[in-house]
Amino acid sequence: MHPNTLNSNSALLARRSYLTGLAIALTGAILFSTKAIVAKLIYRYNVDAVTLIFFRMAFSLPIFAGIALWQMHKAGSLSSKDRLSLVVLGLIGYYLSSFLDFLGLQYITAGLERLILFLTPSFVLLISAFFLKRAVSRLEWAALVVSYMGIVLVFFHDLKFGGSNVLLGSVLVLGAAVSYALYLIQSGQLVQRLGSLRLVSYAMCVSSAACIGQFFVLRPASMLVQPLHVYSLSVVNAIFCTVLPVFMTMIAVKKIGAATASQAGMIGPVSTLFLGAYFLDEPITSWQMAGTVLVMGGMYLLSAKKTSA
Repeated sequence: MHPNTLNSNSALLARRSYLTGLAIALTGAILFSTKAIVAKLIYRYNVDAVTLIFFRMAFSLPIFAGIALWQMHKAGSLSSKDRLSLVVLGLIGYYLSSFLDFLGLQYITAGLERLILFLTPSFVLLISAFFLKRAVSRLEWAALVVSYMGIVLVFFHDLKFGGSNVLLGSVLVLGAAVSYALYLIQSGQLVQRLGSLRLVSYAMCVSSAACIGQFFVLRPASMLVQPLHVYSLSVVNAIFCTVLPVFMTMIAVKKIGAATASQAGMIGPVSTLFLGAYFLDEPITSWQMAGTVLVMGGMYLLSAKKTSA
């Protein structure tokens, strides 16, 4: 076969692989963002955050537990230090962050929730700067200012209609973003030793145990009896908004790299805005669009900085 034909076929395969990876990253980001929409629909049945997160983790636990057992058999046992680190990371990154997020969603729109969570990379940067003494460039500071201006726009717009509930919900979701940023910072070295699949499956098992245990401590078992729609929406929340996005993001990172996969995730706030309008009748205003553009622009500057670094 002619060398030019081989090169053409290689380029075609590489392009196809890239587009496939990009499509997977975009789909994963949209599915993960849909979590807020599904949660809002479940709340219509007078289900509280403790019960909602119980069903989410109970339905996703068998999958993560199966993967964790497979990884345990494949890679062997962990050191005591790694076990402790996994427990802490599971409690901070997936239990606390998810719980605060779902609590906050009771008080704010899905669009504002997604924008606040989208600021997680900026919290990683700020924590690294103030506590780990990492240098922050002018471009990174500019990115933070731009993105926070966007949040302020959307926040004051929603505050006008939601009052003090918006403030409470925003603080709770902000806590979720900060706790997940701490998880990302602390998981850096552990993911190098264990691998992302092993780390995530173990941490999700820890989080599931905490969420399920919390339910039985705080709520009567009678709360497990819910309308059929709550169970079906919880399955969607567990499989399509939790399990699938985790693995799709991993696949996308392998195919197109972490930087491109991260940039593809910027579709999340936009998809949430329009899905919220379609399923929840949440209005889309010029203020929200302007705030979304600013937040996405700021996060793009951060990701562009990381790509060029």
